[in-house]
Parts: sequence; C-alpha cells; structure tokens
Amino acid sequence: MTDTSSALWLSAHPTDRSLNGALRAAGVAHLSRDHAVATSDLYAMGWQAALTEDDLGGVGGDQTFGTRTREAHLAGTLAPDIRAEQTKLRESDLLVLQFPLWWGGMPAILKGWFDRVFVNGFAFNVTNAAGRTLKYGEGGLEGKRALVVVTAGDREPSFAAGGVNGHLEALLFPLLHGILWYTGIQPLRPHLIAATDRREFAGLNHERERLLTRLDGLPAEEPIDYRTLRHGGYDRDQRLVTDAAPLDLGIHECVAVPA
Repeated sequence: MTDTSSALWLSAHPTDRSLNGALRAAGVAHLSRDHAVATSDLYAMGWQAALTEDDLGGVGGDQTFGTRTREAHLAGTLAPDIRAEQTKLRESDLLVLQFPLWWGGMPAILKGWFDRVFVNGFAFNVTNAAGRTLKYGEGGLEGKRALVVVTAGDREPSFAAGGVNGHLEALLFPLLHGILWYTGIQPLRPHLIAATDRREFAGLNHERERLLTRLDGLPAEEPIDYRTLRHGGYDRDQRLVTDAAPLDLGIHECVAVPA
C-alpha cells in the first residue's frame, strides 16, 4: 500500500489461537511496514458492548437518550474507552473490520462497538454550514475507507448470487450501507475467507497470502458504488425515483414452480 497513511485494524474474535488471530497478526504486521496502524482487539480489551447511562459522564436532563449522548460527546464526557476508540478512528484513513460471520452478521461485541463509538454528533447527525444533515455518502467520517474481512464456515459459492446463504454483500448490507456508507465511510468489497469448517478449506498459508495481496492492492481499488442520498436519484421521501434502478441484493423469494 502507498496511499493510506494510517489504519485501524478492529477485530472481534474470542481467541488469538484461531485462524482470525493468525490473519490479524499477519495483516497488522504487513500494514505496519509502511504505515501507522492502531489496533483494537475487542475480546482482549474486554470491550463493553452496551451503550448505557454510565457512558454519558453524568449528562442528564429530560431530553432523549440520543440527544444526551450527543451532548456528552460534544462536552467530552463520554466514557474514556469510547473516546479512545474515537481518537483511533479519527486518526485513521482506513478501517479494517475483521470478524467471523455469526448468524448472518457480525458478533454482538462488534455491533456494540458501533453502538458506543459511532454516537450522535460524532459519526451521524452531523450538519454542514447550511444546517443540512449529512448522511449516506456524507457524514462525520467522510473521507475514510473500510475493508471488511470475514471468515465463514460454508463454501464460497453459497455466499454468491443464488447461494443458499445469500450474497455476502446482501448479508452485510446493514454494515456496509447502513453503518459505513451512512456515516460517509466508503466500503470496499468484503474479503471472504470461506469453507473454514470444511475439508476443502484452502489453508492458513494460502489465505494469509491472499489477504496480504489484497491489502497491497487497496489503493487502486474502487469502493462499492452506492448511491449518495444527495445526488443518487432519491426524492424528498428518500425513495428512488421511478427511472432509477434499485440495488439488486438477490433476496430469495419463494416462486411457484409449475407442476
């Protein structure tokens, strides 16, 4: 890599003695040769997943919890662990999110990282000078890119179009589009390490080299071409206008087959 000056490698796996642990160590070491790399190993950190009143640093009142969260962020009273993660993210150009696919999504501890770190006023509900709220292609984290590295036990074709598990980008749509793109981060195509529970698994050495090659090529990659809210063909109700083609996620539907 040559264009990314700093990165945050965020991992969510219960143990270092795992495929995820080995790939994280290799990836971080590889990036660190030329770039500043911060890490957050959520399980090793004992990361608290739930955003609670205790995280607000005493900000009270009759306003909604979200509004008080925003006030705590702006006042600098959020819990120290939240502010530390925000600093890592703020100083990074690239976010690498690494996790095993559990029940069609990310582990709860990683969702909790987003709940606590991507708070009101930091990642979302950010406005421009004219007072317009910035989201879906704009936002508090605009200008950053993200690579999702995910391990899965099933075969790779099962995560492609027509696969029984659904297309990987459809499974990860709430993360790729609903969290990353919503806050202005440009998501790259996810990196799948498949068949980890099967005899045809390619093996650690192969997957390690494939990941490192992917990291080297990131500067030349184009992000997923999601539509921006502002210029993406949406109407005032944030629905695609009739002549705009919707994104095809390949969602399975039961279709009657003639007898």
